[in-house]
Parts: sequence; structure tokens; C-alpha cells
Amino acid sequence: MTTRRIRSAAAVAAFTAGVTACSAPGGGTGDDAGAADSVVIAVASEPDTLSPLLGYGKDGNSKIFDGLLARDADLKLKPALAGALPEVGDGGRTYTFRLRDGVKFSDGEPLTADDVVYTYRTVLDARTNNTARSELDAVKDVRADGDDTVVFTLKYPYAPFAARTVLPIVPEHVAGGQDPNTGEFNTRPVGTGPYVLTDWRKGEKLTFKANPHYWGGEPAVKSFTMAIIADDDVRATRLRSGDLDGAVLPPNLAATFENDKAKRTYEAKSYDFRAVTLPTAHKVTGDRAIRQALDAAVDRRAMVDKILDGAGRPAYGPLPVDDPWYARDIERPHDLAEARRILDEAGWKTGPGGIRAKGGQRAAFTLYYPSGDKVRQDHALAYASDAKKAGIDVEVESATWEVIEPRMATSAVLAGLGSVGDPDFGLYTLLHSSLAGDGFNNMAGYDNPAVDKALDTGRRSQDAKARGAAYAQIQRALVTDPGYTFLTHIDHLYVLADRWDGLTTQLEPHEHGFASGPWWNIEDWRPKK
Repeated sequence: MTTRRIRSAAAVAAFTAGVTACSAPGGGTGDDAGAADSVVIAVASEPDTLSPLLGYGKDGNSKIFDGLLARDADLKLKPALAGALPEVGDGGRTYTFRLRDGVKFSDGEPLTADDVVYTYRTVLDARTNNTARSELDAVKDVRADGDDTVVFTLKYPYAPFAARTVLPIVPEHVAGGQDPNTGEFNTRPVGTGPYVLTDWRKGEKLTFKANPHYWGGEPAVKSFTMAIIADDDVRATRLRSGDLDGAVLPPNLAATFENDKAKRTYEAKSYDFRAVTLPTAHKVTGDRAIRQALDAAVDRRAMVDKILDGAGRPAYGPLPVDDPWYARDIERPHDLAEARRILDEAGWKTGPGGIRAKGGQRAAFTLYYPSGDKVRQDHALAYASDAKKAGIDVEVESATWEVIEPRMATSAVLAGLGSVGDPDFGLYTLLHSSLAGDGFNNMAGYDNPAVDKALDTGRRSQDAKARGAAYAQIQRALVTDPGYTFLTHIDHLYVLADRWDGLTTQLEPHEHGFASGPWWNIEDWRPKK
């Protein structure tokens, strides 16, 4: 939800002209070797910033930066800027990383422990506008021990802390003299990753070239362009016409390439869910009975079958049904009779047009979805249809994020969220009352003391059983006291020209297309022989 959606026809038209001039698929060289060293990929959105100090790349897979650790195709942690996995001491309260020898930033300056310390301290500084700061709440101190060793001291043992060190490291000698919130580093970054940003035309494209100082070896793909095209149909059309090498597409459009032998479709399972936020500050959605009734009325299976063409799973909570932390006893059927019973008992009586009312207040509210997102539009319309059968009038309205964001505290939104790696990563920011109203954190203003306590237990406990019990408790609480109506978990689909080897997908978070996708490891691609 931190990405910036570009929707205007003018932006799409400007991009169309720009990408053709910049590069046709394969860089227009006309030979097999050249055909694979330059790539043009279309995605739906771009980041607001390219600075890790403000949250960019915090979950890994930045092509410009590296973290101390990285994730492989199976999300297993592996050394990156650190030469090895950390040494853990003091009962899980200290983590010591020793840096890899010979790493340089893209400007040729060496990486040191001071750069790591600067990065983490700046992210943790309350003056830095990083809404993901709570994810590093466990950090008490970070210090350098010489040029090549970094020591983290935690306030409490935090079981998944190592996974948080995929946070990209920035150079103090460049970013340190700037305001992290407004400095030019946000759009002109310098990192240690396999690629360097060469051009960023907001709303159109970002262009990258291979970093000559990259510690991991020279990539076979020498340059690539991320084309920003918000409209699903336009991405599919330009891919079909040959102006693009690949694109992220919704299921119905990905299916149109099934018989194209020159292209290949990649499917990634994800933690990416679609849900309706139900703000407690709203006079209708603030009523627990309304939220419970909507949860019962929604037909999740129909959404998976009809909207996603089967490329997804029903969502009964924020964790997908195949996640090891998923509470198996929370699945519930589509039950319109139960929805009506709940509303009857709560005093919501059927009125004109079949819409219920209570104390003069109609059971009605507006549901916003981001313009240009057909999958969310279809979810929103199906949700409104299911709600109306129970006597709740949901008016669906599209808008830009600039319009939606100021209304999130009191208006329902068809949201997309979800994080991989550990349940704490997604649930804490989604549900903890301390983060209500903090950007896209806790969009519903959810406030349940028992859930807060369980979130804190899950975050602070080292015992897997205790953590499992806490996360099961949270998932059950969301059934009886829902702050969101969870709808579906979505599989991500990508279609690419079949000209490279080494392409894989990972289990993906909500944020996909730009950082995730088969290009998560584009530096490892090799042209097909």
C-alpha cells in the first residue's frame, strides 16, 4: 500500500512514446545475445521513494541495494553484505554481523560498519518519516565494532529479528548530509546492489544499468526498464504487440496468452489478501453486528472462482489457509441466513428497498477502491452485491489514492495487504491499536485489547508454542470482532517472453510487480542457448 498508482491517460500515453524510444524487447539488436541483455517490464505502480530510510526495499529484493542478509527462492535467509549468518548471544538479545570483504557502493566507495549503523539509526529516528519503524521496535542499540563488524542489542528477544536485516544499507557519505525525508537521495540513490538507477520519469518508467562495482558478479542482463502502466488492459496490449518483454497481469488477461508459444506464464503464491476495511469511527461500520453480518454474507469462494478464475484462495483472515501459523478452526461458510439473524438481533430492521435501519440510521456506507484496478473493482462490486442481500447498502466508488487516503479513518476501502516471513510482520501493523491511523497501518482503526496483548506476546516470545497460541487467538478474535472483511488471497501472475533461463518466483507479499515477480533475481538470468 505504500506504492503510488498512476492512472491518467496522459501518463500512459507519455509512457507509450517513451518506452518505444528507450528500448524495444531485447534492445532492438536483432541477435540472440543482444536480445537478452536489455529487458522492458511493465508493472502497475512505482514506489514513492527509492530510499530505504523511508521504507523502500525493507522486505528485500531491491535491485539497487543489499541488506546484511537476503532471501533465496524458498525465502530462506542467506548472507548478503554480511559474510555469514549472524552470531546470536545473550539469550537472543545480541546479533553480531561481520561484513563481507571488498564490497563497494556504486560510486566506488567501500562499505563499512558505519554505513550499517547510520542506516538503522536513521530509520529508528522518530524524525524520519518511515511508517515501518515499528517493525524494528526490538532494537535497543546498533553499533560498529571496527570497520567490519556490527552489533545489534535488542530490548527483548525477538524471534524473527534476523529476517528484518534484509533492510537495505545506504551510504552515510552520500545520504548522511541530507534530510532523509526530502533529500535527493530519495530519487537518486547509491547502493551496493546489482543495478544502478539511471533515469526515473515519474509515472512513466525507471531505467537501470548493471553496477560495475557489484560484489556478486556481472549480470547477463545489462540493463532493464520498469515501465509504469496502471491499466491492466494496456499492459496486456503492449505485451502482445511486442513493446514489452514481460508484465504483471490479472488472471483473466494472463489467460489470453496461454496459446502464445513465445511467452511463458509464471504463477506465484502469495500472502497478498484483498479485504474491506471497516473503520470503527464510522457510524455504521463501527457497529460490531454490521461487521459480523458482512463477514457471514460474503461469498469468498465465488470471488475466487469468478473474479480470480481460480488463481487464489478464500481468505478467512490475514494468513492464507496453507500458512503454518494459520488457525484451522476459523474457516466459515457463506451464510446469508446467519447474516440476517445477526442484524435482526442487533435491532437493524428491514426498511424501504430492503435496506435495514436502526435508530433512524440506514445501514449504508461508501466503499472506495483505487481507480484502474479491475480486480479490486470486481471484489468491491461482488462485496456490495452480497451485502445488499443481507440488507446493507454499500455504494462502490473509485478514486485515486490521493482522494482515498484522507478518508481512510472513516470510510471503507478495498485494501490489499500481506507480508511474508513471520506472522508478526503482517499482523502487528494491521491490527495493533497503537498504529491506528498511521498511514496504511491499521487502516480500520482496530482496537481490541486482547488482540494487542496477543500481538505483543507473539512479538516478544521465543517459544514457538506460545507464539502459535497467540496468533491463533488473534485469528479467532477477528471472527467474533472483525475490523476487516477478509475476502481472498491472490496468486500473482506474470507473462514474459520465453528467452531466459534462471527465472523463478518466490512466495510473495502484497507488494509485487516492482520488487517481486520472476525478476526478483534478474541479475541471475541467463539467455537461452
